[in-house]
Amino acid sequence: MHAMTRKLILIVLILAVAVGGGYVWRQKNGAGQQSQFKLQAIDRGDIAESISANGTLNPVVLVNVGTQVSGSIKRLHADFNSAVKKDQVLAELDPALIEAQLRQDQANLSNAEASLSLARAKDKRAKELFQQKFVSQDAIDQARQALDSALAQVALARAQVARSRTNLAYTVIRSPVDGVVVARNIDVGQTVAASFQTPTLFQIAGDLKAMQIDTSVAEADIGKVQIGQKAKFTVDTFSDREFEASVKQVRLNPTVQQNVVTYNVVLVVDNPEGKLLPGMTAHVSINVGRHANVLRVPNAALRFKPKSEEKEGGKNGGRKKAGAQVYRLVDGQPAPVKVKAGATDGNFTELKGDELKAGDEVIVREISAGKDKQNSKFQFRVM
Repeated sequence: MHAMTRKLILIVLILAVAVGGGYVWRQKNGAGQQSQFKLQAIDRGDIAESISANGTLNPVVLVNVGTQVSGSIKRLHADFNSAVKKDQVLAELDPALIEAQLRQDQANLSNAEASLSLARAKDKRAKELFQQKFVSQDAIDQARQALDSALAQVALARAQVARSRTNLAYTVIRSPVDGVVVARNIDVGQTVAASFQTPTLFQIAGDLKAMQIDTSVAEADIGKVQIGQKAKFTVDTFSDREFEASVKQVRLNPTVQQNVVTYNVVLVVDNPEGKLLPGMTAHVSINVGRHANVLRVPNAALRFKPKSEEKEGGKNGGRKKAGAQVYRLVDGQPAPVKVKAGATDGNFTELKGDELKAGDEVIVREISAGKDKQNSKFQFRVM
């Protein structure tokens, strides 16, 4: 029994010495360095390049309906979400003041016409007296001038009557298009003043089944956007569903905010179900190109930098070298490799140069070795 116990103790001691020796040999020969880095092989595949942008859904046709005359709102014939037809009455202004002005202008016209009749009679009489040599040429000229002035006064009075009738027609607000009322900015009894600026009374969307997205694309990406390119987008209220769109227009007028230049890209959207509403925020991804069977590297490899270089970069003021690079494992240590990066889809980036080939492994991240060291220590206790 004692002999078996001694044999068991001897076996345990031999195993402990073997494990300890192996651990020392691994530390001396650099083994285990490879386990501190996660590697991933470069491969070939397709890259669908896209541009991300945020925008706002708007109707293709959005008309601001105002008024050209001032007055108080007498009646409303349309409200929010009302479907309206072209020339349908939306609201009426109180026409009392304009009707009074029209009557005044009509009275002025009658007065001018009476003065015209008198001027014609005087002109006729002056001509007859001139033939009989009872008046001079000067009298004929004055009579003719009075007749021309009376004709001008009649034309002016008629123009004033026409203007008042037009203003009276403007007291009835009509829809200029077929569509849906998306905004109403007035109430009954409210006074609107059109003296200096036309007030907006209603906003009418032409057709909500055809909408557009106004997005802002950075100047670095605008050269890749072409008319007709397909896009996908989501909205917050339907975050689990993707909608389709296409590029309709790239507007040339830039927007500059804090030295950042962007361009407005308009995308058209079909909305047959009517679920998309004006003003919704759209998260857009525009497909700008597809690269088939290209050499590609994980984006994590392009972002990786050893901790030692990060510390040196901090001491040097955070200066970065130009160009992209990845790191390979050479003799247990990360070695940088300059590469030429191409298109990216957010996960992979195309490699254009011949510095690397398919199957080469690059470092994507560094693994903390603390847990591995703890797991490699075996403790034996002989009972």
